[in-house]
Amino acid sequence: MLQRPRRNRKSAVIRDMIQETRLDASNLIFPLFIVDGQNQKTEVKSMPGIYRYSIDNLLKEVESCLKLGLRSFDLFPNIEESLKDKYATESYRNGSLYLRAIEAVKKNFPEACVVTDVAMDPYSSDGHDGIVENGEILNDETLEVLGKMALAHAQSGADIIAPSDMMDGRIGYIRELLDQNGFTNVSLMSYTAKYASAYYGPFRDALGSAPKHGDKKTYQMNPANAKEALIEAHLDAQEGADFLMVKPGLPYLDIVKLLADNFDLPIAVYNVSGEYAMLKAAIQNGWLDERVILETLLSFRRAGATAILSYHSKEVLEKGYISI
Repeated sequence: MLQRPRRNRKSAVIRDMIQETRLDASNLIFPLFIVDGQNQKTEVKSMPGIYRYSIDNLLKEVESCLKLGLRSFDLFPNIEESLKDKYATESYRNGSLYLRAIEAVKKNFPEACVVTDVAMDPYSSDGHDGIVENGEILNDETLEVLGKMALAHAQSGADIIAPSDMMDGRIGYIRELLDQNGFTNVSLMSYTAKYASAYYGPFRDALGSAPKHGDKKTYQMNPANAKEALIEAHLDAQEGADFLMVKPGLPYLDIVKLLADNFDLPIAVYNVSGEYAMLKAAIQNGWLDERVILETLLSFRRAGATAILSYHSKEVLEKGYISI
């Protein structure tokens, strides 16, 4: 036999030499949950090893991550029910928990990249990503709220704003508003192909943000559709998105590759809470070796993702699975 592929697998040196796909800390974004109060650090029961932090402990966590070489963070707020209302006014109120958290991280660690979530559901008394009237999610009326939220994030120091709401036209609306107010350097990471998935359960547990009624199928995408992602991506690119994101990750690797093959913009993927919980449960029960974590993250890179939002981000660095 002239060809023996195993020759290129015979030693670690050669295997490393010809490795096609690489992952390092610069590819990772660490999602972090925040709560009000002091000295708070409570574990999310459905996500072992993941916590909700008050701002003082959030800063300690960010500092420990930076020492490992992890430099990008996506913040998500757990808001008290008493602060939620129909129009999510807490999302842009001056002095709110979320805005204080952004300011604190950027003040103490200006080298950190802060990604912020723009959507109404954490702040909405309805638990939806848009304004609800007579059971209908109002698209254009919601854009005004999302714009106020995004502008408040930019004013607080956000580096990348990530609209996750899936309202039509929100990228163009937010881009124009940011530019008009002098925030031309703030990036937009659009949740371009966000599917109406059952993998979000632990996340909603962490934030207490599940819909109070109905579901999100009128604005999040049908898991059966792939070509529809191209329509969403074309619109977001035209409207000024700097990144295109696919969410969830593992069940949608084909969508990651589809966008990577068709667009020159950086592709992000969200390795969501349900994916994390599945692997953690299997590892803790001895059903899988924890090497599946690195294998999973590599699959996102192999499919074409440049940025990976993952709850595994810190542990793969702590355990030396990847380098800085």
